[in-house]
Amino acid sequence: MTALVLAEHDNSTLNDATLSTVTAAKALDDVHILVAGHNAASVAEAAAKIDGVTKVLHADAPHYEHRTAEALSALLIGLADGHDSLLAPATTMGKNVMPRVAAALDVTQLSDIIAVENATTFKRPIYAGNAIATVETSDSKKVITVRGTAFEKAGAEGGSASVETVEAPADPKLAEFVGQELSKSDRPELTSANIIVSGGRGMGSGENFALIEKVADKLGAAIGASRAAVDAGFVPNDYQVGQTGKIVAPELYVAVGISGAIQHLAGMKDSKIIVAINKDEEAPIFQVADYGLVADLFEALPALEKELS
Repeated sequence: MTALVLAEHDNSTLNDATLSTVTAAKALDDVHILVAGHNAASVAEAAAKIDGVTKVLHADAPHYEHRTAEALSALLIGLADGHDSLLAPATTMGKNVMPRVAAALDVTQLSDIIAVENATTFKRPIYAGNAIATVETSDSKKVITVRGTAFEKAGAEGGSASVETVEAPADPKLAEFVGQELSKSDRPELTSANIIVSGGRGMGSGENFALIEKVADKLGAAIGASRAAVDAGFVPNDYQVGQTGKIVAPELYVAVGISGAIQHLAGMKDSKIIVAINKDEEAPIFQVADYGLVADLFEALPALEKELS
């Protein structure tokens, strides 16, 4: 059996979620990686070095510079015949591309898997992570998205895969890239950070997130937020952690002013150590926290920053 992993990248570097997806694919058998981009030869070379990868398929074309879902799905569908499984990270990209591929191939997509039992049986969370479903597929072709936090990252060095150029299908022109606004920060990216400090509705305002920023800077941490804080306009959408945001599993997760709604817990409960700061001792977040502090966050955060200094 051969598995094809769709690489996520920015035309210069691979996203860590790709490494986790490779680990999942290795449980299925032979692993190929598809690098679709424009002037992304360095990404293909990096993919060839990943431990366990036997072949890199490199498609280069101007319409892959921003990799619209329509263009990527057309490419994947064309390569499906040579592979038993098609996998992608369960990121915004993967969730956009893979359902289109599954529909075109007339198979059922296996979404957000967290374990590979065998070639046809997988585990995935349901009910906001409160239950784990074991699903078995009879489809000859498997289309899968992988929850990156559930798998160790494959080694970025040690592999020596061959790089094969594949012809890029014509741009279907079903969608056109118009522009993007990217948040620039010296802090780690949220889904790959070892430490995350998140704020919730209890922060009261966006200005008060400055208290979290000071603590995060001392810890070298990324900053996250609950959906309530994002919906209130305190912080941008890309800060959101939870079922409808980003799924994270850092070494340390500090939840400040977050009550712990089930949707938020679904996005961070796999963190190695969870610390909660909340003035409500009945807050659900304390049920999953390893360490809890019942305190006013406007007193606790400055005190924590002072200690860290």
